[in-house]
Parts: sequence; structure tokens; C-alpha cells
Amino acid sequence: MRYLRYASIAIFAMALILIALANRVYVPIRLVPDELTGLTALNPTQEVPLFIVIFGGILAGLILGFIWEWIREAGERAAAARQAREMTRLRAEIKRLKAEKHEGSDEVIALLDTGR
Repeated sequence: MRYLRYASIAIFAMALILIALANRVYVPIRLVPDELTGLTALNPTQEVPLFIVIFGGILAGLILGFIWEWIREAGERAAAARQAREMTRLRAEIKRLKAEKHEGSDEVIALLDTGR
């Protein structure tokens, strides 16, 4: 199974290298559209290889997806924490009730009754 994982990582790495080699042409990246450059008096343009644009878009999409999913699951995490607190409270109450039930009785019988 370990070799299968290494083989899949190697195939994925080769695919990324091939994509990078096939898309080495430089493309201009503009942060402000041409129509707005007159209003802002800024024209930030950068020439970068196309594969960096492709990989940057994929990375930005992954990061946005992770953030979106983390926000979406906030309610589920809160519910799980609430249930964990309730479980802790109920276990403490069970322990207290068992101690009250066997108060003043024989310790051996109390141990056998609690199931330890």
C-alpha cells in the first residue's frame, strides 16, 4: 500500500512538472482593469509565467474552499462541543449518584455493584 501511495505521488508530481514546462510563456497580470487605470492613476502590471497563474488559481481555490467549509461546519463543531460538555456533566452526576447510593454500605459490595 505504501508503494501505491509513493507511485501516485510521483505521477502527480510528474504531471505538475509537465504542466509547468508546457506553460512557461510569460503573461501579463493586471491588478486593475484597463478602464479603471485612468481613475486610479495606477497600472500595476506584472509579467509571470502562465503555470504560476494556473497553480496560483488552484491554490487560491483550495484555500477559499477550506475556509468556506470551516465556516459551514461551525455549527456542527459547536453542537459537538455542547454534547461533550453534557456528557461530562452526566458522567459526573452518575458518579455522584452512585456514591450517594452506596454511602455507609460495605466497600466490597459497592465495588461489585459499580462493575469495576
